[in-house]
Amino acid sequence: MTACNAALAEAAPNPGEVRLEDVHPCANCGARPLGVCADLKGHELQNMACASETVTAQPGQALFHEGDPNPFVFNVVDGAVKLYRLLPDGRRQITGFLFQGDFLGLGGRGPSSFTAEALTPLSACRFRRGDFDQLLDAFPALEHRLVAMAGDELMAAQEQIVLLGRKTARERIASFLTRLSARQVQLGGAEGRVHLPMTRLDIADYLGLTIETVSRVFTQFKTSGLIQLLPNNEVALPDPEALKALGDGAG
Repeated sequence: MTACNAALAEAAPNPGEVRLEDVHPCANCGARPLGVCADLKGHELQNMACASETVTAQPGQALFHEGDPNPFVFNVVDGAVKLYRLLPDGRRQITGFLFQGDFLGLGGRGPSSFTAEALTPLSACRFRRGDFDQLLDAFPALEHRLVAMAGDELMAAQEQIVLLGRKTARERIASFLTRLSARQVQLGGAEGRVHLPMTRLDIADYLGLTIETVSRVFTQFKTSGLIQLLPNNEVALPDPEALKALGDGAG
């Protein structure tokens, strides 16, 4: 562990000695309730803060690129990220979108297998893998939380396999909007509304569709009343249950 972390651990052997409101920058972090540090208290959070550094990125900037050595893991504090791989012929597959509270770096320790690029102005806590590993060893609550998040990520990957392998274009887009809406509600967003920080092309590359198909299905959904297209990349969902049923293959 870093010298800073070691000093903090010695200074606060009892978690009760450190008040949450005294811990900076974790005390008022909006990502904490859903993040990897959600279950940490007192000196655990202080060690976590000491081991991390805040990094920022503007839309289009990458945290790292596919093939690069990547000695870091990240916790998204604010903003949105897209993860993607490029095939040799230039085709792109987006493998995921990350939002506030999501953890980036659960994969292997070799060269990065994907690029992580900011969709919006982004802020993240960055940890060196070695420091983060020592935090996991020192604080069981952190390890337990990371295991739970890895389980959620595995379930999401299984759902994506079903989506890509069996669902129609309409079902894929309905599922995508439903899942994104649910995630944004977790982050304090309004029920029945979803914000799309990604482009139609991003959605197409995530769902294995063409941009023309995505645009056509959005138009169909708008005409049928399943969605309403609003300014600033907002989409209203007048009947979320009908949209979910369609995504589940029952619509």
